[in-house]
Amino acid sequence: MARILVTEEIAEAGLGRLRAAGHEVDICLGLDDEGLLDALQGAAALIIRSATRVTAEVLDAVDGLLVVGRAGIGLDNVDVRAATRNGVMVVNAPLSNSVSAAEHTMALLLAQARNIPQAHADLVAGRWNRSQWAGVELADKTLGIIGLGRIGRMVARRAAAFGMRCIAHDPFVAEESALRAGVEMRSLEDLMAESDFVTLHLARTPETIGLLDAEMLKRSKPGLRLVNVARGGIVDEEALAEAVRVGIVAGAAIDVFAEEPTTVSPLFGLPGVIVTPHLGASTVEAQDKAGITIAEQVELALAGDYVPFAVNVDVGEAPDEIRPFVPLAEQLGAIFGALVESLPERLDVEFRGAIGGVDDRLATLAVVKGLLDRVVAEAVTYVNAGDMATERGMEVRTISTVESSDFLNLITLRSGSHALAGTLVGIRSEPRIVMVDDHAIDLPPSDHMVVVRNEDRPGMIGVVGTALGDAGVNVADMAVGHVGDGHSAIMVLSTGGPVSVEVLDDLRRRPGIISVRALDLV
Repeated sequence: MARILVTEEIAEAGLGRLRAAGHEVDICLGLDDEGLLDALQGAAALIIRSATRVTAEVLDAVDGLLVVGRAGIGLDNVDVRAATRNGVMVVNAPLSNSVSAAEHTMALLLAQARNIPQAHADLVAGRWNRSQWAGVELADKTLGIIGLGRIGRMVARRAAAFGMRCIAHDPFVAEESALRAGVEMRSLEDLMAESDFVTLHLARTPETIGLLDAEMLKRSKPGLRLVNVARGGIVDEEALAEAVRVGIVAGAAIDVFAEEPTTVSPLFGLPGVIVTPHLGASTVEAQDKAGITIAEQVELALAGDYVPFAVNVDVGEAPDEIRPFVPLAEQLGAIFGALVESLPERLDVEFRGAIGGVDDRLATLAVVKGLLDRVVAEAVTYVNAGDMATERGMEVRTISTVESSDFLNLITLRSGSHALAGTLVGIRSEPRIVMVDDHAIDLPPSDHMVVVRNEDRPGMIGVVGTALGDAGVNVADMAVGHVGDGHSAIMVLSTGGPVSVEVLDDLRRRPGIISVRALDLV
């Protein structure tokens, strides 16, 4: 099993899951860049939170690293592009802190509106100043939401319960989708001009850094109150501090900063500004969910399975219809690689039936990954499989159709004279190989198989069975396929282990045998 390096505090429930799976969990907290590089030697996985910086220099210098898991949603501290270049999967836990972040936004919204921290500090210092800390109501106010993703929509629902009118800016959300959530879309300039309160729910990217700068803040509706529980750097802290000082902005509640951790900011000490030390995800529930989720994702990545929250695998969100077929697709790719014994110049992957009507990029990638595992020496992952196929000159063509034939769903691989098809059958969705080289068969895939092409005449099953039986080879399953031309047939046999070269050569010399090929997947 694999060694997993953990450099920050992660919920024990998640670490326990990884240990139970047989992995070695190595906890090393507080590493600097050099210490991280040393500790990563020999590690297959790295689990971090927001403090550990995973730079291109680190990723380029480490061999054998398969996955970086960020226990949270943000990836500001991971060079995802460098990870992709090195074939390292990057995963996060995007759903783990959504509720906590939305609730902290509402807490800061209320605290800012009612001056709660300032009033508390004043009272415990011995001053009773009711009139000084008069606030404003949320009801009937306009809330501008910048970033209408999962958390932004949660905030909108909670704000609506307080009687607020919600508008939003998000260039990646269709107006119809926003309207279904009870939110009207606006340009950023119009949102700033209309809103009594503004909350931010954006990732920190080159495009969003400094999004709310001095010029944009000057467009604000007089008396605006700003809340940021997203990422530091999206709001220009110096510009916001000046806008508060001169009265353009009535107040702000800030949970995130351009540099973290920090105890210095132009926003600190301003009476109209509330600050918290990046507490958006700091709840017991969010920490547990993040730890468990990232452990699940890392475990899947190490097993070579589909990882739902991989951020650098370009397959989108895999539809429910295709997910059960992903392991089958990878198996078919591996079997096809053993069947052809070399990398084909072109591979056609056909999805027929219900799976032909949905996004099949993940299943196609699984086929390619399985095939490349058979024919290249380098480690193949979902991250690098597509690029490796391109680099080696293999063209992959996907053919999709909702029309079905003998099966409700069918995956077919074809290249040159070779073809292979498989499906899932029964209530347990068990995998079956249903065609080899255009010969119809019905056989569960296994780690050790032998494909025998023979003359289509009586007694051939006996010839094969006798040869293997005399050699002490246990045949666990067998299927016979015909093409209807009366000239050749195929036998596909599952064996209890690999069949020796001597036995295969003996079988090839038997009367009526055209060709013999062993398919050993392990």
